[in-house]
Amino acid sequence: MAVIKSVRGFTPSFGKNCFFADGAVIVGDVTMGDNCTVWFNAVVRGDVHSITIGNNTNIQDGAVIHCTYQKAKTVIGNNVSIAHKAIAHGCTIEDNVLVGMGAIIMDDAVIGAGSVIAAGAIILPKTIVEPGSIYAGIPAKKVKDVGPEMQEVIARTAKNYPMYAEWFKE
Repeated sequence: MAVIKSVRGFTPSFGKNCFFADGAVIVGDVTMGDNCTVWFNAVVRGDVHSITIGNNTNIQDGAVIHCTYQKAKTVIGNNVSIAHKAIAHGCTIEDNVLVGMGAIIMDDAVIGAGSVIAAGAIILPKTIVEPGSIYAGIPAKKVKDVGPEMQEVIARTAKNYPMYAEWFKE
């Protein structure tokens, strides 16, 4: 069973048809849209600032979504995939973004729409990722533009996670 907990007078709120896997933790000032999924051992921790997540977004196994007290909220758009063990901390992630496994996005970074953050990449504080870009490395730098094939991967990943959630509702 997922842990959904109020903190400091804030209670998480969710849209329609969301799925929270066993071991997922969602606390505090969290607002989530429709058809979102939070997977095994992922943490969405809105205890020190707000976290807003759009529609059709998936937070995969072991990922951590957090923010910085009185400084940096986290905003995640629609059709975003935050892969296994990734961290999004006090940042903005626009629509149709894929954040790879183990990537870290730090405070006040902005990830432009349609972008990919490669597995293991570290996006430093205040980095602005241009829309439609692929960033990789430590610290992450632009390596190329997102092409049609990668756009398909971004869309397919976001679309598949609500389908996977249905398997667990049987």
